[in-house]
Amino acid sequence: MVHNAYDSFELLYDCDSKIESVESYGSKILLGCSDGSLRIYAPPPPPPKEVRKEPYTLEKNIKSFAKRPVVALEVVESKGLLFALSESIAIHGLPSFETVAVIGKAKGANLFCWDDSRGYLGFARQKRVCIFKHDGGKEFVEVKDHGVPDMVKSMCWVGENICLGIRKEYVILNAMNGSLSEMFASGRLASPLVVPLPSGELLLGKIRSLRGPYALIQTVVLRNVRHIHQRNNYVILALDNSVYGLFPVPLGAQIVQLAASGNFEEALSLCNLLPPEDSCLRTSKEASIHIRYAHFLFDNQSYEEAMEHFLESQVEISYVLSLYPSIILPKTSIIPEPEKLIDISGDDSYLSRGSSGVSEDNEHSPTSNTLESNENAALELKKMSYNMLMALIKFLQKKRNNAIEKATAEGTEEVVLDAVGDSFTSHNSNRVKKTSKERTTIPISSQAREIASILDTALLQAFLLTGQSLMAEELLKGVNYCDLKICEEILQEGNYHIALLELYKCNSMHREALKLVHKLVEASRTCESDISHRFKPETMIEYLKPLCGTDPILVLEFSMLVLESCPNQTIELFLSGDIPAEMVNAYLKQHAPNMQAIFLELMHATHEDAIIENLQDELVNIYLSEVLDWYTNLTSKQKWDEKMHSPKRKKLLSALESLSGYQPDVLLKRLPSDALYEERAILLGKMKQHELTLSLYVHKLQAPELALSYCDRVYESILNPSVKSPSNIYLMLLQIYLNPRRSTNNFEKKITNLLVPKKPTISRTNSKLTKTRNRGSKKIAAIEIAEDTKANLNKTNSGKSDVDEDEFIGEGDTSIMVDDVLHLLSRRWDRINGALALKLLPKQTKLQNLLPFLGPLLRKSSEVYRNCSVIKRLRQSENLQVKDELYEKRKVVLEITGDDLCSLCQKKIGTSVFAVYPNGKTLVHFVCFKDSQSMKAVLKGSPLKKNLIRY
Repeated sequence: MVHNAYDSFELLYDCDSKIESVESYGSKILLGCSDGSLRIYAPPPPPPKEVRKEPYTLEKNIKSFAKRPVVALEVVESKGLLFALSESIAIHGLPSFETVAVIGKAKGANLFCWDDSRGYLGFARQKRVCIFKHDGGKEFVEVKDHGVPDMVKSMCWVGENICLGIRKEYVILNAMNGSLSEMFASGRLASPLVVPLPSGELLLGKIRSLRGPYALIQTVVLRNVRHIHQRNNYVILALDNSVYGLFPVPLGAQIVQLAASGNFEEALSLCNLLPPEDSCLRTSKEASIHIRYAHFLFDNQSYEEAMEHFLESQVEISYVLSLYPSIILPKTSIIPEPEKLIDISGDDSYLSRGSSGVSEDNEHSPTSNTLESNENAALELKKMSYNMLMALIKFLQKKRNNAIEKATAEGTEEVVLDAVGDSFTSHNSNRVKKTSKERTTIPISSQAREIASILDTALLQAFLLTGQSLMAEELLKGVNYCDLKICEEILQEGNYHIALLELYKCNSMHREALKLVHKLVEASRTCESDISHRFKPETMIEYLKPLCGTDPILVLEFSMLVLESCPNQTIELFLSGDIPAEMVNAYLKQHAPNMQAIFLELMHATHEDAIIENLQDELVNIYLSEVLDWYTNLTSKQKWDEKMHSPKRKKLLSALESLSGYQPDVLLKRLPSDALYEERAILLGKMKQHELTLSLYVHKLQAPELALSYCDRVYESILNPSVKSPSNIYLMLLQIYLNPRRSTNNFEKKITNLLVPKKPTISRTNSKLTKTRNRGSKKIAAIEIAEDTKANLNKTNSGKSDVDEDEFIGEGDTSIMVDDVLHLLSRRWDRINGALALKLLPKQTKLQNLLPFLGPLLRKSSEVYRNCSVIKRLRQSENLQVKDELYEKRKVVLEITGDDLCSLCQKKIGTSVFAVYPNGKTLVHFVCFKDSQSMKAVLKGSPLKKNLIRY
């Protein structure tokens, strides 16, 4: 016996006649006896509504109820009828018990059953089962007649079917088609007895669960039970001369019995039968049963099933984790109180962090069988612990979503309260406000976050202990509440570098994370391993990118570690991360001066617009220092040559040419006086010292092509309106070629004066110089024929010629550079003031040598003159055409009638003087026209003009 579903009680005994049938009517018990009498028993007063657990006494005996034994009785309270089976089936009225009707065809029947919901009556006669239907009055109509294998010993309706007790078994008869379905045996001794239950289930002579595998629930030991009668809350059993009642045990008591005996599934199914008003009781009982069932399954190594019941019980996570002593949990105020803690003993070092399996260093010994047995036991223990942890992982994953949502909601609420202000501090004194600058703060009393921390910390350990390091990394990449101290120690001991990196990242411990990355990058350079393929210098750069806007100092500090190995990527990091270039340059200058130039170079090459003036000056000074060191070294070895161009010097020359943010006068003072003329020439050019620049190219460097290129650049800068440059730069070069000695002397004086600081002087107007300038300008204008484009070449930045006419007159020097002069004139004839150039040339210059210069110049002058003549003629022709059109317009005839109106005053023109608008149609009085013109003139100067026009 599993548990007691019913308690038996003897309601009456020592009946005078043998009992053939039993029925209840309200609180009374009706007995059909073998002598044909109907005996009515009742409980002691006051009369209850139904049969109760008390001794019954005889109230009335109807002796002439039937001529033969009454073998079956059934009360139909809905119709007020009593069905009695004796010779046939008779129907009696209640409560007087008079006979209402008799079913003649039921003669010889041994039992019957009634379906009150549909009004069907079934009875068994020999090996037949007949079905009649009540017509609502006193008659019954036959519906079906089915054959059965043997005499029917018990029967009852089950929906549209009939449950029959035949021989020693129970079968189901389909009332419509007569098919039979076997159920199970009733027992070796007892006859089959069956009654319906209000729930639609059946109560059989052997009380069993109708759920497979039809487990035995309870056995009631009563001999010779002849009849069973069921009502809502009780069952009546009739023996030969006594009657017993089966009264249901309260569900709560049954649940306790089932749980105590280990029948947890049955106990849980009974919990579902508890009434709705006992929902709290049902919840508590279900939770208790789930917990006990889970412990039972856990003891029997059914770990996953155990975790399912722990989930159903809604038990705290810490309660389940108490079953796993190998899991380290953070300190918390949540203390589990387990009803039963299972001692999971055994050596689980095989799952220790960083373990690679069972040790294979055991040596053979005479006790090899013992060692083999120990190894097998260890393997079994390992398998068991692995399964335990996998079940725990599934349990934690199912609990995690809800726990994380609650913890996040608490965090969000706290942020909102912080944003509102400190006014709520007095209402919640236990809450401590976090600071953004501190990584660790005073713990805040938060049960949801404590639970989330316990869960995530345990889940991370379970992943690692089962070899699922990738799952541990994914856990740390998302929102998590892993305990920092515990997880850091575990990950460090097990060398889980990537997971440790994710732990640092999610806790904003960027310095520790970067130190770890640097350590792993250094390790990857010295050894070949799996980690070496995942950690490269680029890894640190990728980590630093998001930190540029929040912690630029940290970015600069750790970028120094990879700057040399990945200069391009590091510079790109500085620029894309919006770190101020001055900050980067200053940091490099202090901590990595050898990389400063590389940074500025790459910055200029990749982001030319981003390099500001002070950084340009910094770069040029770095280049100049390197070149000066190189020059000093070669000079000490007497190997210096002005035409030597090392890579460093090429960089310096390129920077001097392309950059504009440096100070040329300062750099000029750093140059040696007898070397680096090309650098000096560029600096003087930046200072607009054109004559000195050209003298250096011509006399010091002896590079006429460089001088000519310089002149071209200066001349082309005139095209830019924002830049003012000397227009006669080519004449200046021509003068240097014609007076080499004088230009050399002037160079020495001017360069000396340039390097010496000048004293401020008061400028005065020189009338003679002004007259000379004006006279020279007039002469040039007279020589040039219609060359309007050359007029700007006669003025300097201040309106004064750089080289006056008197200065261009040569002294007959024999060292004139004639070839260079002719080469310049032939190549730049279109950019040189022809009149001044001819006047500067020596008198002994042959005209034939000037043909390459004069030929295209004259052709161009003639072409300009011819073009101007053509334009003049075209304009004259256009003027004539316009006049002709004017004459044609004036020939228009306009006919005026007496009905024509003035467009302004809307009065007739009449014989008044009138005016016609150019369209030839609009007529106005001349007086109106004059008035309108006067009004326009007034409005033009009036402040109300805009308003009038607007409206």
